Amino acid sequence: MVTKMSAKTRFAAAIVFALVVIGSVQAADVTGFWSAEFETQIGVQKYLYSLKQDGDQVTGKAASDIAGEKREVTLQDVKLDGDTITFVEVFDFQGADVRIDYTGKISGDQIKFTRKVGDFATEELVAKRVGKGQFSPSANQRREEPPRARRGGVFGPPVELGPDDKAAFPPAPVGFDAPRDGVARGKIEAVEYDSKSVGIKRRMIVYMPPAYSKEKKYPVLYLLHGIGDNENGWRRTGSANVIMDNLLAEEKIVPMIVVMPNGRASSDPPPANPFGGNPFETYAAFEEDLLESVIPFIESHYSVQADREHRAIAGLSMGGGQSLNFGLNNLDTFAWVGGFSSAPNTKSAKDLVKDSDTAREKLKLLWVSCGDKDGLMSISKPFHEYLTEVKVSHIWHVDSGGHSWPVWKNDLYLISQLLFKDKKGWPTASKTEQSKG
Repeated sequence: MVTKMSAKTRFAAAIVFALVVIGSVQAADVTGFWSAEFETQIGVQKYLYSLKQDGDQVTGKAASDIAGEKREVTLQDVKLDGDTITFVEVFDFQGADVRIDYTGKISGDQIKFTRKVGDFATEELVAKRVGKGQFSPSANQRREEPPRARRGGVFGPPVELGPDDKAAFPPAPVGFDAPRDGVARGKIEAVEYDSKSVGIKRRMIVYMPPAYSKEKKYPVLYLLHGIGDNENGWRRTGSANVIMDNLLAEEKIVPMIVVMPNGRASSDPPPANPFGGNPFETYAAFEEDLLESVIPFIESHYSVQADREHRAIAGLSMGGGQSLNFGLNNLDTFAWVGGFSSAPNTKSAKDLVKDSDTAREKLKLLWVSCGDKDGLMSISKPFHEYLTEVKVSHIWHVDSGGHSWPVWKNDLYLISQLLFKDKKGWPTASKTEQSKG
């Protein structure tokens, strides 16, 4: 049976049909290569997004070239809705997956993106189409490579080094971080403590040297991890216990307790994206937890020398920033302070060293280091330069490498040989002075 449509119904149907047709005609075409270069909190980043559209389906990859460091990932959850495209870039950072969400508005051969890295950063960028070739790995490989930037790292701007920016000590020998036959093993304990500031029980890892005895008092190194990691990072990936065992077997270090706490002070579970959840805030909050709960627990449960001259604090990346911030802000608690590849959470040296006379009097060691291909040199180098300007003695060590574990393991190997010793007992440095300022 055929039903006649009213004029009003026919008009409405025509409008709907027209909108569908217009929408399909104006649907964006995203196939091709899209190039972008943009400024972020960690420096200039260069990207080439490769997209292929097949009807309603879009697939793609993102290839980045950041100060000469390259990475390529497959884009996830790619969706195209009219002139809007969304997708997710996921990459590995210190063993954790970092999620970056993109939302882009397409206009011809240009896409205006909003790029959100959790709660850590939001950037605006423009990607321009530079080719419409077939999307395939071979096509991506055949494209002309962009010129390599100056030496730099994934996490910051290109690195500019001066004559003073070099290694203070020779690197660790091959195998320094590998278990050896015939070497006595220290004891590792995973312990829980009541955190007054966070309000929950929290975990930390404690390393005790071989032949640990309650009849002897030991100095303590508080060793902090980077963003996205936890109390297991330095043992699991950084081989801290193995490094210490080997150095003790060679009689190169003072027997010490090493405490590896969780530097993210929050009762909430860690976010899937380590840059989410106000990371600077939760890591800054660890200062109170460290001073009020961690240190008192260690000094009431282990045989330690409970004074500032026998406490050291050091860490990598976010933990490096924490170590400089907490250590220099609490010189009545710590006499030995070290920051490895310290992250943007690091306060300026001017803010942390307001009284250079007090710093010179109380510090036994201040260690500042970074890899020569690490863009976060932009944090460490100005820190070193200010310390030199105000004549605060410190070690400035520029390692070979980027923002990575080989650099931080080497840092631990080197700094641990200086801790809790008179300078006369320090190993021989390179031609650069052992102490700057």
